Amino acid sequence: MQILITGGAGNIGSSLAFALSEDSRNFVVIADNLLTGSLSKVPKRENVLFVKADVNDFNDISSIFYAHKFDYVFHFAAVVGVQRTLDNPLWVLKDIKGFENILNLSKNTSVKKVYFSSSSEVYGEPFEIPQNEHTTPLNSKLPYAIVKNVGEAFLKSYEAEFGLNYTIFRFFNTYGPNQSEDFVIPKFIQAALNGEDITIYGDGSQTRTFCYINDNIDTILNIHNNELVNNDVINIGNDEEMTILELAQLIVKLCDSSSRIVHLPALKEGDMTRRCPDISKMKEILNRDLLTASEGISKYINHLKQ
Repeated sequence: MQILITGGAGNIGSSLAFALSEDSRNFVVIADNLLTGSLSKVPKRENVLFVKADVNDFNDISSIFYAHKFDYVFHFAAVVGVQRTLDNPLWVLKDIKGFENILNLSKNTSVKKVYFSSSSEVYGEPFEIPQNEHTTPLNSKLPYAIVKNVGEAFLKSYEAEFGLNYTIFRFFNTYGPNQSEDFVIPKFIQAALNGEDITIYGDGSQTRTFCYINDNIDTILNIHNNELVNNDVINIGNDEEMTILELAQLIVKLCDSSSRIVHLPALKEGDMTRRCPDISKMKEILNRDLLTASEGISKYINHLKQ
């Protein structure tokens, strides 16, 4: 199988590339412009090829498509990080061109299926908890979330018009060894291990859920290998809801740290008060227990110490 992963030098993309490349019958091509990804995360294997490319540039990405006859495409390339996307909204809007490039090239080269990394951000402030794929309104007004919603609409339209199959992954916070250091869990852990202050925006009452990377990747692989969630959307995350203050306190405890928790002024926008997914579809597909936050963070801490 010839498989393309755009954004494959990022957290989830590189972990997926590693998992797919364990099967020698797969040949995995990673396309990434390294804006937030890193070459160090790309698996060093004979059946993995890295190409530095920008999916929003048709000439860049089309040459990769025409050099390989891809069976499957995982379109994970995106500008990520709440603060980064707020600071650079035009970067985010350029990703719309990437949707068009990927989908046109996929339907013109007989790709069997396109997998798309959407985001929990599309839900905005919750109308219901847990947030369900089909009943919860998508109401975020942030550029990043709007663009992800546009991406979902692109996939649905290309399936209706051209029969191009898709699966939409709405990823909730996913952490693990390959996550960039500017995200909340690695940032808190590094501070705790170094005995530095852990800073929280606002009073820390905003809630999130945290999914360990193995649970995310195993779900994706089950969907891919068994042809599940065809032309549909699925939440991928964890449903153990905790406040950011509780997360900081847990990390201080697990690191046996003397770090203080310091509160900064609340963010003006982008820091939703609650987020917790309905993952009943994910649990059925995964067919095993997910790691708790305590278990997953302990694994991550041990990795960093090594």
